[in-house]
Amino acid sequence: MTISARILPAAGLAFALAAAVPAGAGPAVLVDLGTGKVLEEEDAFAPWYPASLTKLMTTFVLFRAIKAGEITLQSPVRISERAAKEPPSKMGYKPGSVLTVDNAIKILMVKSANDVATAVAESLTGSRAEFAKRMNAEAARLGMSGSHFFNPHGWHADEQTVTARDLAILAMAMRNEFPEYRHYYSIEAIVSGKTLMENHNDLILRFQGADGMKTGYTCPSGFNLVATATRGGRSLLAVVLGESSVEARADKAANMLARGFGLPGDDAPYLGQLRPSGKEPASAVNLRPVICTPEHWKAVTEARGPEGKPVYTSPHLSKEPLREPQVIAVALGGATGPKPDVPEYADVPTPTPRPDYTPEAMAQGG
Repeated sequence: MTISARILPAAGLAFALAAAVPAGAGPAVLVDLGTGKVLEEEDAFAPWYPASLTKLMTTFVLFRAIKAGEITLQSPVRISERAAKEPPSKMGYKPGSVLTVDNAIKILMVKSANDVATAVAESLTGSRAEFAKRMNAEAARLGMSGSHFFNPHGWHADEQTVTARDLAILAMAMRNEFPEYRHYYSIEAIVSGKTLMENHNDLILRFQGADGMKTGYTCPSGFNLVATATRGGRSLLAVVLGESSVEARADKAANMLARGFGLPGDDAPYLGQLRPSGKEPASAVNLRPVICTPEHWKAVTEARGPEGKPVYTSPHLSKEPLREPQVIAVALGGATGPKPDVPEYADVPTPTPRPDYTPEAMAQGG
């Protein structure tokens, strides 16, 4: 699948830089967060499976509930039996365990745990289905016209799709409506007991100025990334969807951001001015036959360095982490805030086929 890049008219340099960098596999958008102007876009309205980028909306719903006074950062999130049965990536907490909303958000952003995402949904609204209604209501309020949410974690469902343009709208809303919570997006690592979990976003410790935001991966979706960075007081946002590996999504996002910092963007359109081309596919592309095969993972593994270390092609990514990660502890307990008074619904999961092949080290989530 080849998708040509459309570099929007910002400066002649943009065209030269774009021509030197081959187009990636999937949709992408590059936005100046200060102006809301789009510096680059590739198929911004094409439907795509979000994978764990879904958890951005899950977290946004939590922020809105906090603002409305329903909960606080210290409110309880209870792990139900249903939540404990979610597939990896997960924390593995036992049913009945309780953590705070604050720790839940930290875990969602770094570990991308599916069990915690379901627990958040059930704790706030009673069930995943009720929570999905809130997700879709927020999407409609923000003008995310190409998005529909079905679950709070992003485990594959045909009904759950987004667009790169919509994800950019959501990411901007999260930063603009709730600037006090931006620290969640740049957490470098968390520790639970003796288990250290580093952020799946490789730009955080390898790209100068990186400060967010979220990763996602499933076999049908490929490797996705919403990345933000700030340099010289200017903040940019890159949405990258459908890449073939962790390295590929990091390379593409780093290259986009680096190009963007060299562009003034004076003549670029605003995000709200983008319009579909009319040639978008009717449904999202399922990458399972491409991503989750022994042949693909063999090629990815062979391209990596000694001991399986990732090898990046972007000159804007440091070969080694720029520093040791700053670690934040998360733990169960400590929930002293109010609990929403919601009914408990029967929430029977919809069966979802497992991938035909997934390496043991690559749990779907981040």
